[in-house]
Amino acid sequence: MTAIRPYLVRALHEWIIDNGLTPYVLIDANTQGAEVPTQYVKDGRIILNLSPGAVQDLVMGNEWISFKARFSGRVTGVRLPLRAVLAVYAKENGQGMNFSDEEFPDGESTPPPVPPSPPAPLARSGRPVLKIVK
Repeated sequence: MTAIRPYLVRALHEWIIDNGLTPYVLIDANTQGAEVPTQYVKDGRIILNLSPGAVQDLVMGNEWISFKARFSGRVTGVRLPLRAVLAVYAKENGQGMNFSDEEFPDGESTPPPVPPSPPAPLARSGRPVLKIVK
């Protein structure tokens, strides 16, 4: 089963924008692979504005979020693994969602794959059997 966090992050982002509010994300800047402007990191965290007017080329995939934004007038590329997202919320009213690391307990970015189920047994003749149901 795929991780639920990327779907929730995208849905909350869209919901906040649809309601005319500003989507903010709280990021754990110490997460491996997180590429953020370090001069804005405080206590290992950074809050980023993901509104359409604040970012360019926003891509919210199942493993990563990436975009370009201006920090002190300089365009900077930002790349975030989804596990680094601690919260998504609206700046104006705080409505949104917090996330925990329970979804990624072993340090993996996605849960291990589930082994496939064995095939269903066939009828004796090796062909499917149809039955009329009234």
